[in-house]
Amino acid sequence: MGYSYWNGAEAAHRRVMMKAAGYSDEDIRKKPHIGVPNSYMAGSPGTAHLRQVTEAVKEGIWAAGGIPVEFGIPATCGNVANGADEMKYEQVGRDIVAMSIEFVSRIHNFDAICCVASCDLIIAGCYLAACRLDIPAMVVTGGSMQAGNHCGKTVVEADLDAARFSGASEEELFDMEECVCPSFGACPSMGTANTMQMLGEVLNLVMPGTSTIPASDNARLRAARAAGKYMVQLAKSGRTPKELITKDVLENAIMFDMAVAGSTNAVLHILAYAYELGIKITLADFEKYAKEIYCINAVIPSGPYTVVDFHYAGGVKQVMKQLAGKLHTDAPTMYGNTWGEILDTVKSEPNKVIHSMEDPVAKEPGLKILRGNISPAGAIVRPTAVYEEVMYIKGAAKVYECDQDAYKAIMAGEIVAGDILVIRYEGCKGAPGMKELMLSIDALIGLGLDKKVGLITDARFSGFNYGAIVGHVSPEAYDGGVIALIENGDEIEMDIAGGTVNLLVSDEVLAERRKSWVRPPLKQQKGVLNIYAQNCRPAEEGGAMQPWALDADYGYHHE
Repeated sequence: MGYSYWNGAEAAHRRVMMKAAGYSDEDIRKKPHIGVPNSYMAGSPGTAHLRQVTEAVKEGIWAAGGIPVEFGIPATCGNVANGADEMKYEQVGRDIVAMSIEFVSRIHNFDAICCVASCDLIIAGCYLAACRLDIPAMVVTGGSMQAGNHCGKTVVEADLDAARFSGASEEELFDMEECVCPSFGACPSMGTANTMQMLGEVLNLVMPGTSTIPASDNARLRAARAAGKYMVQLAKSGRTPKELITKDVLENAIMFDMAVAGSTNAVLHILAYAYELGIKITLADFEKYAKEIYCINAVIPSGPYTVVDFHYAGGVKQVMKQLAGKLHTDAPTMYGNTWGEILDTVKSEPNKVIHSMEDPVAKEPGLKILRGNISPAGAIVRPTAVYEEVMYIKGAAKVYECDQDAYKAIMAGEIVAGDILVIRYEGCKGAPGMKELMLSIDALIGLGLDKKVGLITDARFSGFNYGAIVGHVSPEAYDGGVIALIENGDEIEMDIAGGTVNLLVSDEVLAERRKSWVRPPLKQQKGVLNIYAQNCRPAEEGGAMQPWALDADYGYHHE
């Protein structure tokens, strides 16, 4: 504990600041200081309730004999930027959140941190900060939103996007807007927010059984208070993420993500955490478990249910129970016992939402790594959201240099059945920021083309999306990957079942094209996007601003 930091004559200038802020001398000198990063933000249902959740966390910390020091961290709602060029800031936001927490925590020398977060890259950034700081850490999640009801039909936000592109009038959309998001919390499908909330339990950063409590359920506040209490105990134990997030734990997270068909963005985050901790995890680990574990989670888009249904069907612990035969059950937990000991207390109860391993939702993994000459370093697809009609597709390429240009072509009727869209220069460096292609892909879904065409990109896509969409292609176009050499009319073969994506053009032709390829200037010449582009890892290493390298023994050195 950092008591020496606050005691003695040399700490007078520190104590006076805390006293001036309202803390007593006894609190300052004798109790663990717990930083409480709060991602409250008024402009999103995912974060607008977090003041109340944070108050419950602080009450728990006080009750257990710690002192909470709340501070704000950046928070956004990615859906606000849906379709806009500003969407490229979202991926960068993960690193900004991590740096914000690192900055405040180092200066104030917290003994531990207990973050409060709810949405997409904000949760991911909190986990990254925990790995970097390596002080006792926990995250309290904001929970899931209730599904809406429109004209007697269960709806989620993605249904509004589909209605917009399928020709609904402004009046019809306005009517739907009134009921599609009826509560606080993260959008209730298997998007990035809920995927990362769930993974927090597996990563020993969120208290088991609490990540998916709906925001509208008062159990959310009770769990937040309990987390605050336990945070003090964890701080005193000295157990840090370096001890709790082992290679076995990261492999458990990969297996869990396969089983629930989590957002493809989780791949980036798990890789970034491993890199931060100096643990050797690569896309090969995802490939390995994709061959062993099928999707057992029937939550949208892999089934008809919501994350609220998932929670009441047993949640993360029930999924882990079904996976027990595959998991590293001797992996540690934040409680100091093992996952096997926790799962021994969980009754196996497969149900309509969470299936058993013997009766999966689909005979496919929730995520799959694709290789081929377009993606020698890997690309990612979500097979459970791909229609049978396009599990294999061979077609002519239609190439676009950005999301907006592809969207215009789709809406102009230039994309027809059998085409394969190629959207490039939207990767980590090319965007910069590895944009999420919500605009083009939502248009394909809304127009019914998601069952008729393929899409390949070096960008990301949303956990809400359906169709034969392959993202995270690496090397990306900006780095001279083969995706930069594709021309209109080239034939491309996407074999999702077989795990390949190939450009059917000879090596000789590609070599000639490469002679004339010129790397374009960065799209952003200043600001955080420029800083990100110059310091980020490639997608297959997590895409974070980590400009140091890991040597063969996974020791650090600056590149």
